[in-house]
Amino acid sequence: MRRPGRPKKTRISRAEQLRRSQRKGRQRDRAAGLVTVQLKLPDASAAKLKAAARDANFLQQLDEFLADSVVRVGDYPVLSEIAWNRSEPMISARDAFGLYERNWRFVTPGRLNDAERALLKRLSERFGAGLIHA
Repeated sequence: MRRPGRPKKTRISRAEQLRRSQRKGRQRDRAAGLVTVQLKLPDASAAKLKAAARDANFLQQLDEFLADSVVRVGDYPVLSEIAWNRSEPMISARDAFGLYERNWRFVTPGRLNDAERALLKRLSERFGAGLIHA
């Protein structure tokens, strides 16, 4: 006698179907260059972030924020030299400014390219009141 409920079209259990579906979803995300990032935030901040993520310009705004907050060490030759003992490819803008200040005696201003000069100016205006305290 047939049992009531959803007819079975496959011999694979529902748990296995879900597992396979999630794996394919992760593969699609990986192929699209997407990465899942988990954050622990207070409730109010998490609610704000969820609301902001619904905005069409959210990724552009996030990129602008991150460009001001994080520095890729490898993009700046002198910074790479003074951050020789750091393994992470990106550091906070405040840490980058601190590295420049603490190690200014090793910086030859003539070796700074235009991008690094612009970075130094931006960092000094933001964190040093327009000055590098060296």
